[in-house]
Amino acid sequence: MDTVLSGIRSTGNLHLGNYFGAVKNFVKMQHENRCFFFVADYHSLTTHPTPENLHNNIRVVLSEYLAAGLDPEVATIYIQSDVPEIPELYLLLNMNAYVGELERTTTFKDKIRKQPENINAGLLTYPVLMCADIIIHNADKVPVGKDQEQNLEMARRFARRFNHMYGVEYFTMPEPYNFGSELVKVPGLDGTGKMGKSEGNGIYLSDEPKMIRKKVMRAVTDTGPQEPNSPMSEPVANLFYLLELLSTPDTVEHFRASYNDCTIRYGDLKKQLAEEMITFTTPIRERIQEIYNDTAYLGKVVKMGAEKARESASKTVREVREIIGYKPF
Repeated sequence: MDTVLSGIRSTGNLHLGNYFGAVKNFVKMQHENRCFFFVADYHSLTTHPTPENLHNNIRVVLSEYLAAGLDPEVATIYIQSDVPEIPELYLLLNMNAYVGELERTTTFKDKIRKQPENINAGLLTYPVLMCADIIIHNADKVPVGKDQEQNLEMARRFARRFNHMYGVEYFTMPEPYNFGSELVKVPGLDGTGKMGKSEGNGIYLSDEPKMIRKKVMRAVTDTGPQEPNSPMSEPVANLFYLLELLSTPDTVEHFRASYNDCTIRYGDLKKQLAEEMITFTTPIRERIQEIYNDTAYLGKVVKMGAEKARESASKTVREVREIIGYKPF
């Protein structure tokens, strides 16, 4: 049985990209593996150092995880900041992480371009904290999107470096978990890139129908095919990809045929896509609200998750300290 770990930052609601990229597989995977799922509230401070309502953000994300089907009785579901062993391991790993290699990471370069006024040390050492999250449970596999593959490779590098420096084979080398297929990257509504919170191009599981229709009708397209069987532009191909995730094959084929014979009306395509999204998200959204309002249940989940996560994490940190040389007198 593999140990699998995954997390989501507390600044972002779950969107369709999260769901189809990973969460729907988590629901099945939790019964087949030893799974740890966490709300990454420390990570969120790298881009939102003064969150308006951190506690509520955590509550929302936790409610969405549970509404999507994660079972706290089966998997370990916890909040990152409830496990103090994580920042301790992060500190120890930072001592052997080098500025040059951190500055070269793609995610760091992307972030400093997007937030030049907030290039903080946490942003630079984001891969080290991610490594601590993973190896504190000696995870075998980590579900990651394409944008995080480099950070996972760095986690492997830091784990390998620790083993080499101290002459041990203590940490497992975590592997990307793609559920038996290529890593999924669900596109956003802006015509390029992946669906994400920071990009502002996503459909969230908690979105009301009115909001979904508004977002989808504003989705980027093009001027339409100029001749039969024209190649699709990236924005239009993205809309078809989303339709394939949510709709029936005959509906997708109908719109493909109309695209290929140049009779397609993008407005009709968007209306169909919006209704498919509403049908899919409505039962999850209703469940999210039910869980969000159940303070007693959320408290029970968080307490149970922290206890289970700390049992694993404290063992790792205790053994790491001993390997380094921190031993009781």
